[in-house]
Formats: sequence, C-alpha cells, structure tokens
Amino acid sequence: MRNSFVIAGLISAASIAMVGCDVQKTQEGNVDVPKYEVSKTKEGDVTLPKYDVDAPKVDVTTTQKQITVPDVDVHAKKETITVPKVDVTPAKDRDDKVAEKK
Repeated sequence: MRNSFVIAGLISAASIAMVGCDVQKTQEGNVDVPKYEVSKTKEGDVTLPKYDVDAPKVDVTTTQKQITVPDVDVHAKKETITVPKVDVTPAKDRDDKVAEKK
C-alpha cells in the first residue's frame, strides 16, 4: 500500500515537471565590468534582464478508485481507497494570470 502512494507521488511529480512555466523576457540585460589597472579607468554598470513568469496552476484532489488488494491468505479482493488526483493547467491556458502579458 505504501508503494502505491510512492508511485502515485512520482507520477504526479513527473507530470508537473513536464508542463513547465510560460516565461517571457521583458527587458534586455548588460554587464559593463570595470577595468582596473593602477587606477580605475571605467565605471561599472550592471543591468540584469527582467522576466515575467506565469507558473502553471496545479490542483491536487483525491478520488475513489477500486483496486485489487491481495488478502492475507493470498486471495485477492477489491477495495476502494483514496488516491491523489492532480490537474495541471499550463500557464498559457490559465485565465487567472497574476501579470498581464505586454
């Protein structure tokens, strides 16, 4: 029984990893590194790029499923157990995005 929860968790994690995020670059970046000799010849300037990231929406619920569970005397019987159910909506399909796309 413990193994079934581990397998369900691994499958859920793998499905979430495959969906990914919607990332859009919103600003270019540059790095001007100062030059040093005996005295400084140029001032440094660092501008990092900016990104808007819309993460996927993940809904984790439970549902009832009937599975075959071996009995102690090696006879199998069906039981209803609660298993995790994961719904993932990719960021590009969400209608409740935090940041508006520009």
